[in-house]
Amino acid sequence: MFIGEYKHAIDEKGRLAIPVKFRKDLAKGAVVTRGLDTSLFLFPKEEWGKLAQKLASLPLGQSNSRAFARLMLAGAMDVEMDKQGRVVLPEYLREYASLEKAVVVAGLYTRVEIWDQRKWEAYKKKVESDADAVAEKLGELGV
Repeated sequence: MFIGEYKHAIDEKGRLAIPVKFRKDLAKGAVVTRGLDTSLFLFPKEEWGKLAQKLASLPLGQSNSRAFARLMLAGAMDVEMDKQGRVVLPEYLREYASLEKAVVVAGLYTRVEIWDQRKWEAYKKKVESDADAVAEKLGELGV
């Protein structure tokens, strides 16, 4: 389970240190891919397998299904942690998420999101200001 928010830096070789709390769950391998809101998603292999199966079974006849599957599946890359607990983020994914140096690594239960720190702060500020409206919408969904 991934929870919490951590500030880290990407080094000149594109390596990101994974928070110590997250390393055990990613030790058997992980997949990083394009996320939503210009973030990256990092999944343990097992969780990625579940999501990939769902994406692969989306109807091919619907353009939105094809587009979302392409976003997630074609952008995916296997990553392995080195002995220092770092993963290399491919350049095309760093560009997609506008990751340069300062990043936020956020745990979202079954996945990790990797954000440019400035974008994360702006996103968080917006969501926090809309928290009541978001809570009402979730209430309508039974959450």
